[in-house]
Amino acid sequence: MTEQVVSYIDLPKEERKKRKTDLKTQKNHPLIGNRWFGVLPVAIRFFFKKAN
Repeated sequence: MTEQVVSYIDLPKEERKKRKTDLKTQKNHPLIGNRWFGVLPVAIRFFFKKAN
């Protein structure tokens, strides 16, 4: 994760803005739960679905 942050910081400002706008225009956004809380809620949901 640190490597990703450092590589992002090393990018020129224009490239960072371009990346940000590209991400906003993508239609394949991850689920809000995944984006905010990671994979753990999804794993718990699958576990309980499988248990029933």
